[in-house]
Amino acid sequence: MNEHENLTSHAEARRDLPSRPRGSGESARQDTLVRHLGAVAVAAAAHAGTQWAPAGGTPRPEPTPGTGLPLVRDVMDVPAASLRDDLPYRDIARLLAREQVGAVPVVDTEDHVVGVVSENDLLAKVAFQASGHRPGPIGTLRERRLHGKARGETAADLMTSPAITVLPGATVAEAAWLAALSRLKRIPVTDREGRLVGVVRREALLQALIRDDAGIRAEVEARIEACCPPGERGSVEVAVHDGVVELTGRMSPATTARLVAEIDGIADVVEVKNLLTA
Repeated sequence: MNEHENLTSHAEARRDLPSRPRGSGESARQDTLVRHLGAVAVAAAAHAGTQWAPAGGTPRPEPTPGTGLPLVRDVMDVPAASLRDDLPYRDIARLLAREQVGAVPVVDTEDHVVGVVSENDLLAKVAFQASGHRPGPIGTLRERRLHGKARGETAADLMTSPAITVLPGATVAEAAWLAALSRLKRIPVTDREGRLVGVVRREALLQALIRDDAGIRAEVEARIEACCPPGERGSVEVAVHDGVVELTGRMSPATTARLVAEIDGIADVVEVKNLLTA
């Protein structure tokens, strides 16, 4: 079965599934998902011009000046919880529970980030102690590494190192791209010497990338000003609701086609409803 036939088969199978009415809560979640995907697209596009600088073996986005995008320093959490590399694993578990986070940066005596310890690291440790599990003779490399870490007692033994970090002057789009690549929910933020200055959450990055309706409307109006002849600008009304742009008024067909294409390319625009008449 070729790819086209496979896709057709899946589509037919979906049609055979019983349908159910879509509630308002589900509709809102799907609309939000669409806008989140748009935010990821923005981050991917921004990555094309990103410069990367190694820091102890870790890729860290460098600031991209003049982009006009929000920066990591604008959305990061300060102060950031951290722990020393000699902290016993039971105390690590208590700290994670107290801070209600899934991972915490590990720092040395001068606050340089040397790694990250997570609930998954502790889970492997506890499972090792409870079951005495040993990797088999053909165990995977990942399994053997996990087993080796699980025998440790301190953060230095259990942590993942080197840590993936980001600079406070990096744009939110660059940090979002890094979060997507690394699948991290929280990224330590360090200065250029690698000292911890904060933590940025994936949710904060997404929210910073997703503009509200007022921001979208402002950009739509700017596009109208830029691409429409003076005599047609004042005859267009713009309304935005949950990322859906509605255009009403009068405009020539040629200008309408150009304007709709411009607006459709704006990040966070879910749909363009063209109600313009000639």
